[in-house]
Amino acid sequence: MHLLEARHLKKYYATQKAVDDISFAIEPGKIFGLLGPNGAGKTTLLRMITGIFFPDEGQILFEGKPFDPMKDIARIGYMPEERGLYKKMKIGEQALYLAQLRGLSKTEAMAGIKEWFVKLEMESWWNKKVEDLSKGMSQKLQFVTTVLHQPKLIILDEPFSGLDPVNSNVIKEEIHELARKGATIIFSTHRMEQVEEICDQIVLVNKGKKILDGTVKEVKQQYKQHLFRVGFEAMPALEQTPVFTVADTGRDHALTLKINEGYGPNAVLQTLIQQGAVIHSFNEVLPSLNDIFIQLVEGTPATRQFSKVIS
Repeated sequence: MHLLEARHLKKYYATQKAVDDISFAIEPGKIFGLLGPNGAGKTTLLRMITGIFFPDEGQILFEGKPFDPMKDIARIGYMPEERGLYKKMKIGEQALYLAQLRGLSKTEAMAGIKEWFVKLEMESWWNKKVEDLSKGMSQKLQFVTTVLHQPKLIILDEPFSGLDPVNSNVIKEEIHELARKGATIIFSTHRMEQVEEICDQIVLVNKGKKILDGTVKEVKQQYKQHLFRVGFEAMPALEQTPVFTVADTGRDHALTLKINEGYGPNAVLQTLIQQGAVIHSFNEVLPSLNDIFIQLVEGTPATRQFSKVIS
């Protein structure tokens, strides 16, 4: 059973279609990437999933039942892109207050806060005020308050904004650990490199419409351009062949080859060997999610670095 399912969601603002007939489903324990450029409709989708907005059309199911914001919101943790911390309040008191709002007892909240503060090296922050924190420090605090009540669904909107590389890695590890323990995570961003490192499944939206849906592996396979990176003992002098064209001359005794229609990797290897090449590596080159994103959103070639084929 899916933990969350969106069915034909629509949301309009005056004449603008912020969300236009979007459907997707998320399995329990998965990290789901909700991707798109600014203004694509991601935040509106998240606000419908959390009950802040109601869809104009469509339905949201939570654990197989129609989503009930009054009942189900207690099992959701939402970290919005716009931060919602009380600037004059001390950090420890604020974390305790927000945890109790989520239904934890004071004892449960204190135990959870101490555990997370130790994990994220925040022990010395207890009496600091939010207004005295850097953006990255505020981000860590907001993350803690989002996951403290152990929600089944965790929604993170641009969670790495303001974090340095070290703290970004710390939060990534914690996201993976939460998923391993059974939490389902929606990760909303326009940073494709983060998605490749974290997500199991992705949905790409643009101008309110869903334009891509699948696992990261499936999406990359769908948009591959039959490119292979070949490493040689010494750079060969290749003869022209109908089997492949050289897409990139490369360096360090390596070439990127594009396999021509009607041929496969075995034909490439056989041709190279017949031409006297000594091969020590042969790897498929798949487009990055960033390249695919640019192709679908802007209409430019998916594998831009290999878009000019050298004959």
